[in-house]
Amino acid sequence: MMEFKNNKGIFQQIADNICERILSGDFAPGDKVQSVRQLASQLGVNQNTIMRTFLELQHSNIVENRRGIGYFVTETAPETIRDIRKEEFAKDILPAFIQQVKLLRITKNELEPLFNQINQNEHENK
Repeated sequence: MMEFKNNKGIFQQIADNICERILSGDFAPGDKVQSVRQLASQLGVNQNTIMRTFLELQHSNIVENRRGIGYFVTETAPETIRDIRKEEFAKDILPAFIQQVKLLRITKNELEPLFNQINQNEHENK
């Protein structure tokens, strides 16, 4: 069961969760996503909220509606999600990160081991 936070709309949090599941491989391109009714019941939210989630994901070309069958992950969904998230990262997260680095006077030498750790994890996941 998902725990909802107050900082984002519920439909957006559900969309983010579906996107996470696509990026992690739980849903592959071409896979069918749970139905509106199943997801609403599972998460304990109104079906209209789930409908809004799917409409947003469809608008972003992450899922497609096959009339009478349900919603399916598009072939380009993982790449699309990464592009959207990179843009959000650059706009929202990175400026706050840089601000904290400056305020805390963190040096490049202090950051380097952290960035090396990212690259190391990347090689292990391949």
